Amino acid sequence: MPLRTPAAAAAALALALGLCAAPAQAPAQAQAEYPFRDPSLPLQQRIDDLLGRLTLAEKVSWLHQYQPAVDRLGIGLFKTGTEALHGVAWSTDIDNRGNVVTARGTVFPQAVGLASTWNPDLVKRIGSAVGDEARGYHSENPRVWGLQLWAPVVNLLRDPRWGRNEEGYSEDPLLTGAISTAYGRGLQGDDPDHLKTAPVLKHYMANNNEVRRDTANSSLRPRVMNEYEIPAFRTAISADAATGVMTAYNLVNGRPATVTDLNASVRTWTDRTLFTVSDAGGPNNLTGSQRYFATKPEAAAAMVKAGVDSFTVDDTNGAPTVASVNAALDQGLLTEADIDRTVRNILSVRFRLGEFDPDGGPYGKITKAVVDSPGHRALNRRAATEAMVLLKNSRSGNEPPALPLDATEKVAVVGPLADTLYTDWYSGKLPYQVTPLDGIRERAAGTLGTEGVDRIALKADGRYLTAQAGAGGDLRLSATTAGQAEQFDVFDWGAGIVTLRSVANGKYVSRANWSTLANTQDQPAGWFVQEQFKLEPQADGATLLRYAGYETAEPWFGPDVYVRAAADGALSLTTAENATRFTKETVRSGIDEAVAAAKSADVAVVVVGSMPFINGREAHDRTDLNLAEGQRALVEAVHAANPRSVVVLENSYPTTIDRLAEKVPAILWTTHAGAETGHALADILYGTANPAGRLTQTWPRAGTELPDILDYDIIKTGSTYLYSTDEPLYAFGHGLSYTTFGYQGLRAVRDGDGHRVSVKVTNTGSRAGDEVVQLYTRQHSSRVKQPVRQLRGFERVSLAPGASKTVTFRVKTADLALWDVTRNRFAVETSTHDVLVGSASDRIRQRTTIRVDGERIPARDLTRTVRAADFDDYAGVELVDETKASGDAVEAAPGEWIAFSGADLGRGVTGVTLGVATDTAASVEVRLGSPTGRLVGTVAVPATGGIYRWSTATAALARTSGRHDVYLVARGDLRIRDLVLTP
Repeated sequence: MPLRTPAAAAAALALALGLCAAPAQAPAQAQAEYPFRDPSLPLQQRIDDLLGRLTLAEKVSWLHQYQPAVDRLGIGLFKTGTEALHGVAWSTDIDNRGNVVTARGTVFPQAVGLASTWNPDLVKRIGSAVGDEARGYHSENPRVWGLQLWAPVVNLLRDPRWGRNEEGYSEDPLLTGAISTAYGRGLQGDDPDHLKTAPVLKHYMANNNEVRRDTANSSLRPRVMNEYEIPAFRTAISADAATGVMTAYNLVNGRPATVTDLNASVRTWTDRTLFTVSDAGGPNNLTGSQRYFATKPEAAAAMVKAGVDSFTVDDTNGAPTVASVNAALDQGLLTEADIDRTVRNILSVRFRLGEFDPDGGPYGKITKAVVDSPGHRALNRRAATEAMVLLKNSRSGNEPPALPLDATEKVAVVGPLADTLYTDWYSGKLPYQVTPLDGIRERAAGTLGTEGVDRIALKADGRYLTAQAGAGGDLRLSATTAGQAEQFDVFDWGAGIVTLRSVANGKYVSRANWSTLANTQDQPAGWFVQEQFKLEPQADGATLLRYAGYETAEPWFGPDVYVRAAADGALSLTTAENATRFTKETVRSGIDEAVAAAKSADVAVVVVGSMPFINGREAHDRTDLNLAEGQRALVEAVHAANPRSVVVLENSYPTTIDRLAEKVPAILWTTHAGAETGHALADILYGTANPAGRLTQTWPRAGTELPDILDYDIIKTGSTYLYSTDEPLYAFGHGLSYTTFGYQGLRAVRDGDGHRVSVKVTNTGSRAGDEVVQLYTRQHSSRVKQPVRQLRGFERVSLAPGASKTVTFRVKTADLALWDVTRNRFAVETSTHDVLVGSASDRIRQRTTIRVDGERIPARDLTRTVRAADFDDYAGVELVDETKASGDAVEAAPGEWIAFSGADLGRGVTGVTLGVATDTAASVEVRLGSPTGRLVGTVAVPATGGIYRWSTATAALARTSGRHDVYLVARGDLRIRDLVLTP
């Protein structure tokens, strides 16, 4: 969800509802012992009692994110949504115009880093710690810190350019399901009847692009939806490790996710009652950017009917939601029974959180003392350590591998991330920092440190751009000499984007005051990240300073993006033609300083990577996967100066570092891992800990052509490790160790409704270490395209030198099913499967085969009505909504086609009937064998009056019998709902 802007005062809502504002805790005057406050009663009885005491106005008011207090019943305000992706991050304050309040507590590694541990037990402990801290903040101010937590994110990382890659876990649904279930269980706690917190999975579903994120259609063919997208959400829900989902901004098969039917999908996966929410602003998109409904009452009714319980919209102001729902009731679009069903869902979670228990339930006594506790610091260090992935560790001749380092040697720690830690959009504030330089200094006998960035001064008309010391202030063109106040460190983040840190006070230059430039920010941050600039060289040697905050791309911003200094030195923005032409003076070369440090040391550690607010983030996808050019040049220069150079890559997405991987002897990857990053890094570099993190997504090689980021069909595009045949730079599951492991005696034996797979793993090296044992399968024969290999299980095991462990997995036969589009259900085919065990998807150490007795999927029967969306192949078409409430259809443009493979036409067919909708007349060709194959008939399709006005169109076919691939080729723009061939 995006940052919420300040809202109208909460009093406006209270006036609209005729309700009184009340504290979150039950006031003293409301002490009646209602049955709903009796914990000994069954949950449903308590819900029924409270629901029966609420007025319709009160119930309607609870459909907004800020559920108002009901003073007469002693019920306080309830707020949905505290961000807690990898620690308690932030919430919004109804008593301060909805402004953001940021937590200062334990910030664990980014979500993709947590998954890189491949350790669900550890992730559950982390989730429990986050739940404790959420309770701690709630105990201090429950009006700000709600206990419904909007985490985890389970959107699959199918495209590494996705701006929110850091928020997800993996490109694989099984791994994503295992990690999200663990995190959710930790957040919830282990009490069978009560919740520590209420985790909500984001963002349902197929939400992997920031470009046009509220209007783009994620076109999901049935196999992709059922085999790939849905399992990522279903796993945690069916395990009762989450209490709801947040709907996504995008459309899914033409229908906004905000009104996708949750009752027929998500709610069927569990017997527990779920409490679902929209993403922020999603309800208004339905009548705004998406133009899906003509009126807000229609949109509100559709949301409620679809199973969305809480409208996250209009910041703290619930009045528009109340007005829309009331209008929907008045117009007969909703009934009070619809409202009651929704409020029951809400109450099911509020009761389980202990809100109506006299003592607050088993988690009600947790206080803020738990925040940033010594135990959580230790857990954070372990998490950061286990998440780090050793990508490369080579040796030269008979020399030992580059890592681990010797603490007696002198080390140069260089790079733009060597002595800083960054937080991200969904982070809290760090209560303390141990940077990479800090951590290494604690270990090494001698340590040199430099960030390796240029220090510059900008001069025009005899004066320098000058910053203020202390807290900072407005920059001006004033001083005639370049002292510290006139100097700025330049950090290169790629694509020409830099940030400027003032030497005067160590703060970043920003336009956060929306008027001029000031050195006031601790790090680049905020929704628009107003610390971004470009230094644009001109043909005459001058430099233009261009402001590049994200708002400059908005249509309302205008053309004035270049810095101009007035005669009095004050700065403003103007056009390039009127911009001040600066002379850029390099006070100090970052590369030269880093090279000097590297030459004077035994070994160099170069820490490079991303700035999480700049190199992809919510609302901003990446355009490439490259390391910033200036950072790459720094690594190459340091390595040339000292061949014993180790690269630490700190970012949250696959990076095309092919050139560096060929040159440097060792590369260690970590996400932005929180306050303990430096300690964890030193633990790995010096061998106190043995690296065992594994990649959770494929790292493509430079030059690999990725599909359109809006194309969600991983099967047809050959995407992710499941379907790609490209050789990656680093494969899914990759990660090295300081020790070695042997695999012996793989066995796969039938066991009830599946197979039991076991393998003996032995630590054959001289160091204790963890191995992540990974089980994959590959189906030999199938009616459809099958994955190259697919993860079926994994286990992280710890072994002392020489120790062995037999690792056992159970593969259910049902887990090998595919979605059969001919019958709209899962089916297990009779086939031989490879059983592959190893340390990565491309490092298979043992293999065997099993024979699975399933079924043979029958031939297509097109003489019965078949949904057009159940095609086998296609070109160009898009899946869209049959109606605004339900159903899928195929939208085709001229020349686009769908195919139905292996159709048995029996003794012959002579006609075809299509369900169609179109604004303009079109036609559909029926061909055999290929889209240009034998034409057996053409269906004329007259205009039906609109894309939701369905009709049928028929045509005669040249009599055709036997088995064929049948193609429908569009000649004109139209939608096809279904088809049937007639004898």
